[in-house]
Amino acid sequence: MSTTLSAAPFAGLGVALATPFSTGTDAVGGAHKPAVDHAAFARLVTHTLADGKGVDWLVVLGSTGEAATVDDSERHALVRQAVELSARADRPVPVVVGIGHNDTVRTCELAAQAAATGADAVLVVTPFYNKPQVSGLVAHYRAVAEAADGLPVIAYNVPGRTGCNITPDAMRRLWSIDQVVAVKESSGDLRQVARMCQEAPEGRAVLAGDDDLALAAVAVGAQGLVSVCANVAPVETARLVRAALAGDLRAARSAAGLLAPLMEAMFVETNPVPVKAALACLGLGTAHVRLPLSPAEPQTWTQVQTALAQLQSARRGGLAALPVATVPDDAAALAS
Repeated sequence: MSTTLSAAPFAGLGVALATPFSTGTDAVGGAHKPAVDHAAFARLVTHTLADGKGVDWLVVLGSTGEAATVDDSERHALVRQAVELSARADRPVPVVVGIGHNDTVRTCELAAQAAATGADAVLVVTPFYNKPQVSGLVAHYRAVAEAADGLPVIAYNVPGRTGCNITPDAMRRLWSIDQVVAVKESSGDLRQVARMCQEAPEGRAVLAGDDDLALAAVAVGAQGLVSVCANVAPVETARLVRAALAGDLRAARSAAGLLAPLMEAMFVETNPVPVKAALACLGLGTAHVRLPLSPAEPQTWTQVQTALAQLQSARRGGLAALPVATVPDDAAALAS
């Protein structure tokens, strides 16, 4: 099987960017959506790129970006902004746009929009709720690839959210679609990850979709990570991924140990609730999410603050290049 497309631009570290929202909306039960905070989004992108020391590519409007509650005009503006910010960076990186939907026609529309707005690839989650057969799943991805105007397609497997698992057998059929260059594997099943890695054709890639399995996934053949933690700690997460890919087990273990408290904190509640709390602590945005998500619980703030304080302490010890803002004591004020 031959293709002119390759997974190479999407190896290494991708960040599933959060979408910052403005303050001023009732946090629980409010009927109005908070606006997208584009100034905060610019700060976040700059932070994750970290002058070339951070992420290798950006993911806009994935699960972490609350894509389900972002409308078309907001999507267009966010994608355009990410493309422009990357182009102006010292080391421009690809911009991947999440376009998944459980209506194939709608997903195709989103694919065409992403291509027209300057995206470098699309991230396509499996159709949620419908629970398609393998034949339907393959037809879905084939239709989306045709609508994506030649862009690479990264399949996104996250059965905990969608109720639809891309099995290795199903993935084998998806590889027959030339534009499907990679799969983001968030099943949490390392045996499944290993089998997909073993069966991936040359030029195609399996990408870890779970921060806490990144090291193990690379060990069985994954070529990178799409990370939530990289919103908060891009340099440390990049060190983990790059050390793992280089086979430097000691450095990779050290980086994974450093990040372990943060990885745990980022998933104590539904993503992106904890990462929004962390970004608020760092002055990179508010903690606001859109309904039906609700703000972080007090115990989540405590765990996030503790993880950030530990990371800050390590940075003061010379383990990282970037400073961290002082973790504020009054988390309640940040959530209001």
